[in-house]
Amino acid sequence: MMAQKEISGEMPKWRSSDTVWMLSLYGTAIGAGVLFLPINAAAGGLIPLLVLAVLAFPMTFFAHRALCRFVLSGDSSHNDITEVVEEKFGKQMGYLITLLYFFAIYPILLVYSVSITNTVISFMQNQLHITPPPRVLISFILISFLILIVQFGEKLIVRVMSTLVYPFVAVLMLIALYLIPQWTGDIFQHIDLSGATESGGSGLLVTLWLIIPVAVFSFNHSPIISSLAVAKRKEYGDQYAEQKTSKIIQYSNIMMVVTVLFFVFSCAFCLSPADLQQAKVENISILSYLANHFQTPFLDWVAPIVAFVAISKSFLGHYLGAREGFNGVVLKTMHCFGKSAQEKTLNRFALIFMFITAWIISTLNPSVLGMIESIGGPVLAMILFIMPMYAIHTIPSLERYRGKLSNIFIVIMGCIAISAAVYNLFV
Repeated sequence: MMAQKEISGEMPKWRSSDTVWMLSLYGTAIGAGVLFLPINAAAGGLIPLLVLAVLAFPMTFFAHRALCRFVLSGDSSHNDITEVVEEKFGKQMGYLITLLYFFAIYPILLVYSVSITNTVISFMQNQLHITPPPRVLISFILISFLILIVQFGEKLIVRVMSTLVYPFVAVLMLIALYLIPQWTGDIFQHIDLSGATESGGSGLLVTLWLIIPVAVFSFNHSPIISSLAVAKRKEYGDQYAEQKTSKIIQYSNIMMVVTVLFFVFSCAFCLSPADLQQAKVENISILSYLANHFQTPFLDWVAPIVAFVAISKSFLGHYLGAREGFNGVVLKTMHCFGKSAQEKTLNRFALIFMFITAWIISTLNPSVLGMIESIGGPVLAMILFIMPMYAIHTIPSLERYRGKLSNIFIVIMGCIAISAAVYNLFV
């Protein structure tokens, strides 16, 4: 059957495995970033939301498709992104990019560790009305639970994330619809952005500029792109891998942009910029804030649970990418000293390292949005936007993708994201 399709040149039909990966990409992206996006985006008024609605899909799809094409350009179907960068750019540049890849994803894992701890503590205080145990204990239990799931392997993680997507999307849309009667006209009073919260009153251009890094983070599913490329290349071969992965990314991106934007707009219409700023101060997700703000039985129980599921899903998806980057850095460092290590050993050390550091950071409770803006933003933009474009214009096997308008768009958005994130470090 497969041989006949290869002879006729027909791309294989959509399979259930493609659906699983499509939902896994969605599950990786929809987490803390999306649950914090309304807080940053809507604090600047209506215009940044409208601009976000226009840019969200092309910014997300073109960048992730380019990253996937880069991984697929590797000589071996078994090579992940850390091996492809060394193959294409040499050992020194490969080591640097692998290091950047790790630091693009690893801080996001820490963000989710903080977010899930805050979500549970807020739920215990505001909905259960009980005094939570010490933060150090809660964070230990939660991180241990997530790491336990990780122990069962990549296939289970992908399966769990794709399974949880169905009820999560349904409930997220239900919450967005539930909020419609609560919509007010407050956001329409901030169309001129003369005193936009996020920009500190600096005006429209600065507000739009500063929203890009959070938008990049909110729709980011780059940690699982490498795993997708390797899996689909093994399944479909070199002939169809690029077409298949592009379709999977496209469908998952349409799904996430439509659902996320509806949710973001619904949240923005029912809260004032002052409310959103308060949510930022409390360092909790928009769902936890909505539950505390409206105090209705439905939101009291459903919103925190949905937040917990969303953040858990994204933690698992980003763990795969963080582990991949960690193993690549350790292995390349060992090669410099003429040594090597087995994958099982590397995975064990990665698990211990990420468990301990995630536990420490979630206990310390740094600002989630601060981590997104100052740490994740610039490094993520370099890996997701700039590096694939550099590869396309320097690697012969990617020559056919040159000269596209989408390439220029990706570079511009990447530069905006990096500059905005750097600006945030100095203000």
